[in-house]
Amino acid sequence: MKERNNAFLVLASVVAALGGLLFGFDTAVISGTTPFIQPYFHLNDVGLGWTVSSLLIGCIVGVAISGKPGDRFGRRNTLRAAALAFFISAAGSALAERLAVFIAFRFFGGIAVGTASMLSPMYISEIAPGERRGALVSLNQLAIVIGILIAFFSNYLLAGTGADNWRWMLSVMGLPALFFFGSLLFVPESPRWLVQKHKTDEALSVLARINGMEKARSELAEIERSLAKEEIGTYREVFSREIRPLLTIGMLLAIFQQMTGINSIMYYAPIIFQKMGNGTSSALMQTVAVGAVNLTFTIVSLRLIDRWGRKPLLIIGAVGMVVSLAVIAGAFFMEHFEGYLILVFILIFIASFAVSIGPVAWVVIAEIFPNRLRSKAMSVAILTLWTFTFIVSLTFPVILDRLGGGAAFALFGVMCLLLLFYVIFRLPETKGKSLEELETILLRKE
Repeated sequence: MKERNNAFLVLASVVAALGGLLFGFDTAVISGTTPFIQPYFHLNDVGLGWTVSSLLIGCIVGVAISGKPGDRFGRRNTLRAAALAFFISAAGSALAERLAVFIAFRFFGGIAVGTASMLSPMYISEIAPGERRGALVSLNQLAIVIGILIAFFSNYLLAGTGADNWRWMLSVMGLPALFFFGSLLFVPESPRWLVQKHKTDEALSVLARINGMEKARSELAEIERSLAKEEIGTYREVFSREIRPLLTIGMLLAIFQQMTGINSIMYYAPIIFQKMGNGTSSALMQTVAVGAVNLTFTIVSLRLIDRWGRKPLLIIGAVGMVVSLAVIAGAFFMEHFEGYLILVFILIFIASFAVSIGPVAWVVIAEIFPNRLRSKAMSVAILTLWTFTFIVSLTFPVILDRLGGGAAFALFGVMCLLLLFYVIFRLPETKGKSLEELETILLRKE
């Protein structure tokens, strides 16, 4: 019985995490197209930054608008709509002849990314038992990095398909988008959302399939107690003095995750490697190595996050990022690119990020907020994340071109150092507790 329940829980979590796979693919696939769309659309550095970042504006909109349908129609149904949006974006951007059309479809895809980035981890956090929530929510980050790796690898394979190679790179996402839509037909709705909608019997059935009937009844009672005070929260409560400390944690983790510079490397890796003197094909191949390391160490994080806790992983990762970024910045300042020095330390940076702030930020953001406010509070935190992703991605090509890689990576290193201090002195540990327990403990603590 236990094995069947575990299989059901993992299946539901994996299906929800497919939203993360599409999220990762859609955000990373643009990296392989930049050497080709820049001359095709006649883009300067600012124009390239805007074209790449147009998806991120859509992400901000997607996060802002997905909370309400997620609460009204359910996490699962809203993710289905996002799957269709992924498919439309892939087809439209691949067929675009004009820059405005290309940007419009990338923006539309960004809405899907923003929706998936909020609702996929939320769904998993609401269906997972406390003792396994860290690993299961990390499946979303694992799926993101698998999507990134697939994008990098498909870009490398399709680079030699001719003048329209970038169109093939973008169109590949249509297939997993359709698969995601179909898979969502076979998973249940979030039990906590079902309780909010007074569908108690359905919620009990889902919880029983995960934990067995005895534990399901006690968990259902706990969910009902946590929702009894007020079933529908407001944004005014999210920004209230009581909740503000939790919101600060979520927003700061979101800011730090992006200010490490991770997406600058993911989006512009081929350009970075070309500045090191590599050809286009070699640069694309090295991005595959980046994606492979990202995947490997995300798996390591998934195995350790519920065993070691959130804070130890964050501390280890922050130290690794500070050291690697310091070496990379120094190499750029001294223009010393002999051998594979930059590549090695970029891979160390990627490994450090993937084992720590990459997955841990999503886990903590998905688990620290009270049930009745979770969707709204998460939307604020993730909106912050995408806003800083946009800012960093928009400005990075200009900084790289005008100030050089040394200044860019030194700035990211300083942010990683600030992350280290914040984790050590301010971040609470959340491992092993139910969402209802966390609500009581964190609010009482703050």
